[in-house]
Amino acid sequence: MEWLIYLLIMAVSFLVGIFYRKYKAEKQIGSAEQEVSRMLNEAKKEAEAKKKEILVEGKDEVHRFRLETEKELSERRKDIQRQERRLQQKEESLDKKSESLELKDEEVVEKIKKAEEKLREAETVKKSQFEMLERISGFTTKQAKGFLLESLQDELMHEKAVRIAVYEQNLKEECESKARDILSVAIQRCASDHVAEATISVVPLPNDDMKGRIIGREGRNIRSIENLTGVDLIIDDTPEAITLSAFDPVRREIAKVALERLIADGRIHPAKIEEMVEKARVDVEKDIKETGQRAVLELGINNIHPEIIKILGRLKYRTSYGQNVLKHSLEVAHICGMMASEIGLNPTMAKRVGLLHDIGKALDHEIEGSHVDIGVDIAKKYKENSEIIHAIHAHHGDIEPKTELAFLTQAADAVSAARPGARRENIENYVKRLEKLEALASSFTGVESCFAIQAGREIRVMIKPEIVSDERMIPLARSICKRIESELSYPGQVKVNIIRESRAIEYAK
Repeated sequence: MEWLIYLLIMAVSFLVGIFYRKYKAEKQIGSAEQEVSRMLNEAKKEAEAKKKEILVEGKDEVHRFRLETEKELSERRKDIQRQERRLQQKEESLDKKSESLELKDEEVVEKIKKAEEKLREAETVKKSQFEMLERISGFTTKQAKGFLLESLQDELMHEKAVRIAVYEQNLKEECESKARDILSVAIQRCASDHVAEATISVVPLPNDDMKGRIIGREGRNIRSIENLTGVDLIIDDTPEAITLSAFDPVRREIAKVALERLIADGRIHPAKIEEMVEKARVDVEKDIKETGQRAVLELGINNIHPEIIKILGRLKYRTSYGQNVLKHSLEVAHICGMMASEIGLNPTMAKRVGLLHDIGKALDHEIEGSHVDIGVDIAKKYKENSEIIHAIHAHHGDIEPKTELAFLTQAADAVSAARPGARRENIENYVKRLEKLEALASSFTGVESCFAIQAGREIRVMIKPEIVSDERMIPLARSICKRIESELSYPGQVKVNIIRESRAIEYAK
């Protein structure tokens, strides 16, 4: 019974709690709804105020934009009006010009008509005159033209030959005088005293017994020297001497130095030979570099590539017609520098091209091609000046010289090579060169005979007077010179002397 009462009390308490919570929740909901309603009203009021403010600002902005637009439209209307007035003025001026052009066209057409009428009248007069001349002379127009051209040809040829002769004579005298002065000064200042050198090396021996020691047992020593140096040892009946022969002058010098040291040391066997050859190679390479540096310092030239200096040093052991190429290059450089100073060119640049003009000869036994092409390739490889490259290329006439340096190099090279004692030439080659010179001159029409004199420096050409007239002598001499320049190789220059003789022979009986 008690528990039932307890349950009843619990149920009543639960129901009372539920109703209390519900009442409290409804009260809170009512207050929240009031608060929300109040906030909504305030938000509406604020929105209305903002709306009014935005509308006012929008109206102001629209008004300002309308004013600006009207102002811009007004300016554009004024601009358009100005352009319209300008176009109207241009149209008026164009109309006036068009009217004046029409008037001028009419005048031109009228003048053309008058000119055509006068031309027809002139043609008529000309035709009548030609007909009259044909009747008087008995020649047609074509025959008269031929006769006039034929009669004028000899006179024009004579006049041309006379003018060429006078012009060439004056120019030649002036150029020869200046060139003679410049060359004489350069040669006198250079005054080189070296003479032709041999192209083989001879090693002196203390006695003939040394030949056997150099040959060695079964020839092992001489084979070792030849294999290590690439040089042929010629051991003949020449007393107390051995000849070294090789196409490479540097190899020949290495072999010479090594052999001289072996002879001085006295111990000659393959191991010692190899040691001496290696030391000689090092010393020769060092000497080559020092020689190139001395040459550059002697001329006062800067900024030359180290490899070019080494190649220049190799020219010390290279000869051409018995002339040492390095000494020849130094001589050409000095002459180039002197002549450049005389005519107002850069002497340093002239010395540089004079020193480098034959640099290809240092490698012509190793690389295919002429020494000119090899020298041009070396200069291009080591970034030499384009004028220097051109002068190297043109110094033997492989291409036409186009700069003052190229002409100076040609002249200095010819002076150095042609001076007495500078070079020697094989007698067979000398005779062949003279024969070619005479044969070339004899190949021209009208040449009766020719003779090469003064060691090929001059050729005298006897011509047939009935075939070659006085007027044609100068063109013939020029043609022979051109053929000689293009087909023959020769040191210095060749004088072409043409002689024409007329003889009358009668016999008294």
